[in-house]
Amino acid sequence: MTKSSSPATTDLSDAHPALVRHAAPVFRDYGGRLAFSGPVATLHAPGDNSKVREAVETKGEGRVLVVDGEGLMDCALFGGNLGKLAEENGWAGVVVNGCVRDTAELALCAIGVKALAAHPKRSEKRGLGEKDVVLNFAGLTIAPGEWLYADGDGIIVSAEKIG
Repeated sequence: MTKSSSPATTDLSDAHPALVRHAAPVFRDYGGRLAFSGPVATLHAPGDNSKVREAVETKGEGRVLVVDGEGLMDCALFGGNLGKLAEENGWAGVVVNGCVRDTAELALCAIGVKALAAHPKRSEKRGLGEKDVVLNFAGLTIAPGEWLYADGDGIIVSAEKIG
């Protein structure tokens, strides 16, 4: 796992206490980059990763895809194939409020990936999900276009770019 030029969450938290919101410390690192940041694209997709694939097939332009799987632990919403697509299409990272799989493959991708856990079962593919919606999980409310900063110390979100 490598660090990127993303600013440290601890430094940003100290420098901008009125601007940052902190995620509960429930996420693990799975991607090849430990530190990542960018404007947020959101997706609500419990149990179905069809829309996740659609998202990472588009140009990421340095954004962070935040996927709310409602914390469900019965299947993975993101894996090695999608990690490679996200890397190729310029996504900075992916945060999954749920599970990922193919962890060895994700570790080779030059993107950040944070999730609650790993699970070997793939998700359903029924085309369900909503994009560009406000999400609420891990003690955070996250809206499309906000800025997410992540590293080994955790995840913070700000309504504006702060680093």
